[in-house]
Parts: sequence; structure tokens; C-alpha cells
Amino acid sequence: MHDIKLAKLAGIATLALIAGLSAVPAQAQETPAADSTAQGTAPVDDVVVTGSRIRRSPLDQDKPVTTVDEAAIAKTGLSSIADVLQRLPSAGGGLNTKVNNAGNIGGPPDGTGVSSGSAEIDLRYLAAKRTLVLVDGLRFVNGSAAGGIPASVDLNELPTNMIERIEVLQSGASPLYGSDAVAGVVNIITKQAQVGLKASAQFGTYRQGDGHTQNYEASYGIQAPDSGTSVVFGGYYTKQEGVKTADRSTSQFPTPGATSCAAGGCSSAIPNGRFDVLGMSLTLKAPVAGKPVYPTDFKNYSSATDSFNFAPYNYLLTPSERYGGFFNFKQALTDNINMRVKLVYNHRHSRTEAAFLPLFIGPDAGNGNLLDTISVDVTNPYNPFGVTLSSGADGTPANYSTIRRRFVEGGQRIFTQNVDTMSATMTFDGSFHIGDHKWYWDVNGVYGINDAHQIFTGNLNAAKLTQALGPVSACTAPCVPFNIFGGAGSITKAMLDFVTFDERDRSSQRLADFTANLSGDLFELPAGPVGIAIGYEHRDQYASYDPDPIIVAGLGADVPTSPARGGFNVDEFYGELHVPILKEIPFIEKLEFDGAVRHSNYSSFGSNTTFTASGLWKPVPDLLFRGGYAESLRAPSIGELYAGLSRFDATINDPCTSAAGGSFQTNATVRANCIANGVPANGSYAEPQGGQLGVFSQGNTALKPETAVTWTAGGVYSPSWARGGWASALSLEVNYYSIALKNAIDSVPATLTLTRCAFDADPISCAAIKRNSNGSIAGINGRLLNLNAINTEGVDASFIYRSPEFSGGTVGLTANAAWLIRYDVLPPADLGSPPVKLAGTERGSPDQAYPRFKLNATIDWSTRAYGASFTGRYISSVAERDGVHRMGSTFYGDIQLYLSPSWMDNRWRLTLGVNNLFNKNPPACFTCDSANYDPTTYDVPGQFGYARLSFGL
Repeated sequence: MHDIKLAKLAGIATLALIAGLSAVPAQAQETPAADSTAQGTAPVDDVVVTGSRIRRSPLDQDKPVTTVDEAAIAKTGLSSIADVLQRLPSAGGGLNTKVNNAGNIGGPPDGTGVSSGSAEIDLRYLAAKRTLVLVDGLRFVNGSAAGGIPASVDLNELPTNMIERIEVLQSGASPLYGSDAVAGVVNIITKQAQVGLKASAQFGTYRQGDGHTQNYEASYGIQAPDSGTSVVFGGYYTKQEGVKTADRSTSQFPTPGATSCAAGGCSSAIPNGRFDVLGMSLTLKAPVAGKPVYPTDFKNYSSATDSFNFAPYNYLLTPSERYGGFFNFKQALTDNINMRVKLVYNHRHSRTEAAFLPLFIGPDAGNGNLLDTISVDVTNPYNPFGVTLSSGADGTPANYSTIRRRFVEGGQRIFTQNVDTMSATMTFDGSFHIGDHKWYWDVNGVYGINDAHQIFTGNLNAAKLTQALGPVSACTAPCVPFNIFGGAGSITKAMLDFVTFDERDRSSQRLADFTANLSGDLFELPAGPVGIAIGYEHRDQYASYDPDPIIVAGLGADVPTSPARGGFNVDEFYGELHVPILKEIPFIEKLEFDGAVRHSNYSSFGSNTTFTASGLWKPVPDLLFRGGYAESLRAPSIGELYAGLSRFDATINDPCTSAAGGSFQTNATVRANCIANGVPANGSYAEPQGGQLGVFSQGNTALKPETAVTWTAGGVYSPSWARGGWASALSLEVNYYSIALKNAIDSVPATLTLTRCAFDADPISCAAIKRNSNGSIAGINGRLLNLNAINTEGVDASFIYRSPEFSGGTVGLTANAAWLIRYDVLPPADLGSPPVKLAGTERGSPDQAYPRFKLNATIDWSTRAYGASFTGRYISSVAERDGVHRMGSTFYGDIQLYLSPSWMDNRWRLTLGVNNLFNKNPPACFTCDSANYDPTTYDVPGQFGYARLSFGL
């Protein structure tokens, strides 16, 4: 097997800092239909807040929205917007550049593809595919990295310096925005207006002297009010160097805390070879020049002393180089009609690595391709056993099980991605009056493409290896007989040149989207105007994944995968209604209702209608209550529909093994069921626990959409009596959410399949497990299905305080917390399995922690000339699902100082900071795919210091 082991707040009208960054209330959404002044603040009647398409005051938002602005992003010292967003307490982690998913673990069983070097945002732990990412209120093309067809936007494909702020709606929003908005919406607002130059340069590094990160940004804006022209353009360059697992004590062996392979977890594919032949399990005593002598040069193989430690050859932080630019242009065509153009380009060059190729050949190798049928001919000049080692593929009895060889001579497996993303948006928008009521309209066209290429060096052609190990008479030039028996160093360059190749994979995604919107006031009620918005959207998405032809032919030595391509289109109509019911009467300062409905017609499955309703009640001006109901839809993604067969190597345990931790020797029922499933009755199948087993996933065109119901309730208290005295801002906010998702697209968990077969003899589960003749698992069927239900609920809270100005500055204190009450995965009733309760646990494989409590708190002192802040980030403990280990609670501290001299008009600013000030290591994880910790939740081990010089007019 392949053995690499692979992070609610509502907006109000005061300043908030979240995750060590400022979170401000949702302000004017600068979509094409919302004009803005040169300072970026829209007049009240032009305000569009994420979560509604009807203009309204952002002070009275009836849905939970958090806004992270440009200054807040700079406060973190991070160079990836995904890393910033993944610090939100309500975020569940997601893919990021700490994930060294090198592609050699295959396609994940949820069908979303392997996007090495990408970064995503996952709200509410519901996976990134259930969080909708918009740019200026419009869709953006999904990302990829030549490893499948992902179902979400790669945030690393967005130029960071084009971002003015990010609005995060943490509620279901399909009636307003369409598919995927199950957990919420991340709306990235770009710079629409700027005067002059803004620029910054930052350098950061870890205390250990690695992970150097450089980030350079510049943007320039021109405003010409007389001609109605506005232009903002800019570019950036970011280079992040890697951090190797060998350079941190936590990740030098596959098992946390281990100092040798005796603790387990190391690989049986070793440089000197493991030879399960002629009823024996052998390895070399030492490397041999040429042909070894049997039995003199051999000894019995021992997993405790002979295994290979692959852990030091991976990344904790993957290298990445990104550059790109943006161009925003607005031209007033008349007094009330505008044309807008937005162009975005981004290039990413990234790399992931794995240890030297673990070559497995033989009938029990479990590759699922030609490698399982190789016979080593007696005439091979390096065969020491005097007989042909037969796989049985030619009809002769098999006399060997596997030969395992760590391919050190071929160098490490290196996966290099080059990804280009381009997006163009054209908008016409304007306004008109009907009587005393103003109406707004906009028509938008978006076209985006993502094109990714990956080169994998270190792979091997199975057909050529078959020839090189076969009869020497058939190995004529350029064939060179292959020495698989001589141990480390015995494979010559000539042998390598014949059997190896550079694997070249490619993927692409395309988005064409047209939208039209109309909004305005219908008529007046005593409490205010009744607002309405209606609109239409036509969207066309297409994607393809093309592995190297050698891989498609089944001749690679790494994880097999298959090509895929497909697409869908959708036509949608929506309507939204806003009704002010009462205002300015006793106990009802304001009472409002908002509702929306969307009808969708998909080419992939048919029609669907979703509905949402929300209400807002202010009994007094300082107190706001709100609640909402939302139906959400997520259409099956292209990858989920059309993905070809691919293997995912998951770190899971087989209960049928006779090794420690298995149940074969201790449970008579398990022993009988495992024997019936193909495990030898003599107990000879004794593979150690903690290894990787192949799960074969595949798309399913019969999939139906996921649907969800979300309930939210919350309140905000912002006392006016405190403002102007001892506070310039003071508020307390609490929000509750409950999400019930049905028809979740997933595969039956491999652990559940193994357990139900071993303990219950479930015929469906046992049929999904394919075993080799020696009992080892050749593969587990993980075809995608509309499988589970997911029920989750929690509470978010935020406290915000900022003092009045004194001594030229202000003091602020912000605390943001998230409580996860439950996160339950409910398998179908016919599986007969109890709900999987994930709250307070670490899932592992793929990695994801579900801490019950997370808290971010920031205290700062700020003046125009200087300032300082300290941010604390707390993550409560989680239990690993092996029932044995627990990952302790974790506290990170970040500090930042800045200096902006008045004698330089406060235009220049020097910022110094340290993240993970207390040098806290992440908690050890025994069940994670990654390097003994969960990179979706915790920081890379080590202090990270940075310095930034910035300039702004």
C-alpha cells in the first residue's frame, strides 16, 4: 500500500475583531448594483448586505453575517486568505497548504478530487463543497490541481490584494444564491474604488529557519468623477517555502512520540526488499552487488526491525508560489446607467512530496493492475531462488505472494502543480424611478476557467517492469533486466531509465454564468416601504480530469485513477420580499419579515424549489432579536456525478487481522465471519494495525441533490447608555443554529463496512470487500451514494468593547466563541448502524477535528502612530475515534506591534509580529493521515515571526 500520512458571528454596526482580525458589520456590498463612494462607503439607499438582495440598512441585518476587512487580514500576518478564514471559530478547517496530500493517496471517497496546493473554506464542519464562495456577489470558477474534479473554489486562486473585505453569511441561503449555500456563503468583495497607491512587502519565517514566506502587494486607483470613470488595478507575488517533517520532532516517525519503527506504523516496503516467496517472508541482511545468494544473503523479515520509516520525507508546510493581478473598471454611461468590467488572473506553482515509491508486485499486492500479475522469470539474471516466481496469472500455481521494494534509487515522489485561473465579468447596472420609489437593475455575465497541470516524478511503468523481470530473452534493447533483489543501490541508472516515467495529469473547470436582478420598493406601509427583488440565473459548468495515458492504461505503480468529464446547466428564478410590519410603538421599535423562494431546473436531475423566511424584532433601539428558517439545496457536483474509478488509501484498521489490535484471535464470531470473507483459517493473516487500505470510489450519475433545513435564532445587545462614556463600542451577540441535512452524498465508511462484515456477517458489506489469497485487503468498494443524514447544532457568541479615545488611542477587547452542541452522522436505517457522534472527536482519515468549544480573543491598543495587539486562540480537547487516545486542549498566542510615524504623515507602517508566541506544538494524533497531527485544525509546529512594511496614500 502507499504510505504517506496525510482548520457566527452576525454583523452589527460596531467594530469587531475575530480570530485576531477585525470583523465589522456587513456594510455596502459592492456588487455591480451597489455603487460606492471613493472611500468605499455606500449611501444608505445603496446598501446591499450579503444575505439579502433588497437594499436596507446594515444596522438591521436579520441574518448572521461576519465581515473581515482588508486591515483585519493584515493583522494576522498570514499570506493566504483561506488561512485567515479558517481561524474563524465557526470554520471547520478545510484543505490548505499544511495538507501534504501529494496525490499518492488517491481520490478522496467523497468524490471531490485531490487538489494539492489548494485552500478552501469549510463552515460548520459540513465540508467545503457545502459552503458557497462568491466574488462581488457572483459565482467564481471552481479550482483544481490535476487530481480530480473538486466541488469548491480554491481560495489560493484569488489575488489577495484585490480583496477589500469578506462577508461571511453563516446560514443556509439557497433561495437567494442557489446551490451549495448549505452551511453558508463567503462573499469576497473586491476593491471598487481607490485613489492612489497602496503597497506592502512582508517577510516571515519559522524559528527553526524554514518556511520562509515572502508577500508583495501593490494596487493603484484612479477616480475621474467628471467623466464617470473609476479604475482600480493591482498585482501580488507570494512565495511560501516548505517545512519538512524531518525538521520537527513531532513528525519524525509515523507514530507520535516514537523513536523507532518498533512502535509500529512504518512500511513493509523497504529498500532491501521484503520477499514473501516460496512460503517464506525474507529480506536481505545487507545490500548485495549483483545477484544475491539464497539463503546466505537472506534473513527472516521482522516488522519491528526491518520496516522503513517514510515519515521524514513529507511536508508539514508545502511550498507554493503564487502571483496574479486584477483590473476593476467602471464607466458611467449615463446619469443612472453604469458599465463595469472585472478581470482576474492568478497563477499557482506548488509542490507536494512523498517518500520513495513503495513498489508492490505479486498476486497479493493489491494494486488492481498489471503489477499484481508479474512473474519473475528464472532466467532473470538477478533471481536468486532458482525457480520462476509465478503470480499464477498464466495458469501455473502461484508460488509467491508479494515482493515489496522501496524504490530509493528513483528519488522521492514529487508532485508539482501549475494552475492558471482566469475570470472575466461584464456588468450593466442602473436605476430608475416609479413614482416616488427607486428601482435598481443589473445584468451580469461571468466566464471563468481553471486549468491545472501536474507532473509526478518517480512513477514506474508496469508493462516495462514486467518485461524487465521476465525471460531475459525477451528483454532486448532498450530493455534492461531489472534487479529487484539486490537491496538499496542495486537498481542502476540504466534500469531506472527503462522502467520509470514522468506522469503528466491535467484537469480543467469552466464556468459560464448569466444573472439578471431587479429590486425596489412596491408601496409604503406605516412601518416603511415593502421591498421586493426578483431575478433569473442561467449557469453552465463543465469540468474534465485527464490522468496520464499510462495511468489510464492501468500501468502506473502508484494509485490508479481514471479520467472523467462532464457538466450540467441550470435555469433558476428567485423572488424576495421584505415587509416592515411595525415600528416605533411600545416594545416594538421595529418588527420586520423577509422571505425568499427560488425554483431551479437542473439538466442533471430535474427541478427543485427552496424557501427561506426570517424575522427581526427590536423591542427597544439597543436590543435586537432575530430568527430564521431556510431550505437549502446542493446539486451533485461534476466530480460526484462523473468521477471515474479511483483508489483512496485510508488509514484504517482491519478487524480480521491476527496482529495486535485485531479481533481474529479473540472473538469467535469475528473469526468465523472473516474466514467466510476469505481470511485464512490458520491465522496467518497478521498485518499490523494502522496501515493504509485501498478504498475505491467512483461517481454516480443517479445521485439526487442534498437538501437541508436550517433554523437560526439570535440576539444583539448594544447599549447606547455605554457609548460616549466609557465605551465607544460595546455589544454582546449570541446566535443559535440547527442544520438538518438529508441525502448527503458520500460513500459507506470503510471502517463501517469492515466492522459490519466482521462482526455481523452483513452480506452487502462483505461483498464490498475484496481480499487477496493471503487474506489482505485488495480493495473496499466506496461508490458514491445519497447516503447519510447530518444533524448539527451549536451556539456562537461575540463580545466587543472599544474605549473612547484617550492619550491619542483606544483600547479594544473582543472575544468570539463557538460551541458545537452536536454533529451527528445518521447512516441509512438499512445499514443498521447507530448515529456517528462526531462532536468532541477527531475523525481522522481524512483529518478533521470537531472540538466542542473554540474561542478567539483579542486585546489591543491602537493609535495612528503605534499600536500593539495580543490574540489568544483556544481549541478544546477532542477524543480520537480509536477509543484510546485524546488530543488535549490547545492555546495559541499571537502578538503584533506596529509603528506609523507622524513625521511620515502616517503613510508608512512597519509591522512586526509572532504567531504561536508560546511555541505550542499541535496535539499528537494517532489516527490522522497527516504527520501525526490534524493540519485542518492546528498550526504547523513552531513560532512564526514576520515583518511587513506598507505604504498607503
